[in-house]
Amino acid sequence: MHFTSYLQDSRLTVLLTGEIDHHCAKTYITAINSKIEAYSPGMCVLDFSGVTFMDSSGIAVVINALRTMNASGGTLAVSSPQKQVMKVFRASGIDKLIKIEEEVS
Repeated sequence: MHFTSYLQDSRLTVLLTGEIDHHCAKTYITAINSKIEAYSPGMCVLDFSGVTFMDSSGIAVVINALRTMNASGGTLAVSSPQKQVMKVFRASGIDKLIKIEEEVS
């Protein structure tokens, strides 16, 4: 588990990498919430381009970020999920709650 984040024009981008499962989900949730609280962005984008595997624990990461952004009046988007991750998003229905920017290949 590793992530990088940067803020540009009130848009916080969080680049997630590796596998997101029950072993690291809570750490991701805490770290992302800390970044959102520290920067108060108008928009937060979770970039999943570096995530190679995700189980349902990854949905908790996204939902927690959504709740935090909603509480602060901001919006959340997900970008560039790989095929396996997108299958989890679709199976959970999260793709109907959050804007997902799929990478065009």
